[in-house]
Amino acid sequence: MPGASTPPASPGTSRSTSATIAPNILRYLARVARDYGVDLQPLLTKAGLDPTVMASTALRVSYRQGSDVIRHAVELTGDEHLGLRVGTAQHLTAWGLLGFAMMAADTQQEAIETGVRYQNLSGAMTVWSARWEDVGYVLRADLPDPALDPIVAAFLIEEAYSSVVTLIRLNLGASFAPQAIDFVFPAPRDRRPYEELFRCPVRFGATGNRMLFSTRWAHAPMPGRDPITYASVLEVLDVQMASRRDQQDLLEVLEISIAQSLPAVPSFLEQARRHASSERTLRRRLADCGTTYEAIVDGVRRERAEQLLRRPELTLRDIARQAGFADVSALRRAVRRWYEATPLEVRAELLARETPTDRPPQG
Repeated sequence: MPGASTPPASPGTSRSTSATIAPNILRYLARVARDYGVDLQPLLTKAGLDPTVMASTALRVSYRQGSDVIRHAVELTGDEHLGLRVGTAQHLTAWGLLGFAMMAADTQQEAIETGVRYQNLSGAMTVWSARWEDVGYVLRADLPDPALDPIVAAFLIEEAYSSVVTLIRLNLGASFAPQAIDFVFPAPRDRRPYEELFRCPVRFGATGNRMLFSTRWAHAPMPGRDPITYASVLEVLDVQMASRRDQQDLLEVLEISIAQSLPAVPSFLEQARRHASSERTLRRRLADCGTTYEAIVDGVRRERAEQLLRRPELTLRDIARQAGFADVSALRRAVRRWYEATPLEVRAELLARETPTDRPPQG
């Protein structure tokens, strides 16, 4: 069904509606897409990310916004290796103060673990972890939802590891190569882009996404290491992390409150009272998070509509009522705005995706 954008199932409310991700990937994605003659700005604007918003240092986007833009960008460019291109286009400056802290770390291992510790500040759309294992030092990249659209999932993992390799080479030299890389998604027909970029054994269809480092590279000293600068930047990052946690907590509490109240929606005044806040203060706090109460309500209704559409025994009238819409027409308009498809088309695709499918073969 062309045009339909259907996410995976999620129990209860989902953090995918919260605007908490720094949009570094989307900024670089727009740059790379221009090389293909593709202007992503109309797509970004449709997602609520106009040029002024995209240029804001305070901007945060939701996981859903990011996923929708990525999915369409892959379709428009026709490049199924787009994640590799976006990753290699980046520089440590894209990660702001976190990138600076990593440059000042003592060793490559310390730099990686700093990135993992403060990953929520980097705009990462994967979940990073790193540790020594039997095979050596391993950097793992997992997805927040294993049932994510296969095209978006592959893009995110490609972007994640290609950006890591690119940034390490900028710091330690072009000779760096991982010991091996494992990808969960199936092998493409053309492996050359992976082999040329990573210059190491690349395995597909693995049980987990992981990059293996030799002891030599894990312990390699960082050229810009400076313990005083490193400690000073970490103090600033700790303050930013605390602020980010407060923002995420606020958004999650509001989402849960709305989800539990559906089909009724608490008024903004009622929410302000629950948080012992004035309407003006709560609106400012949401603006600091890069969102509005109306956008959060819309996101929660979307999540609820998706859950209900997966239940074939429910009529559209049932779904409209339970998701808090005035009538079926209002539900149809909302679904068309979200997916560019009708509710029945979205239902058909959601049910077809109940069992996650493999990534389509790449040419």
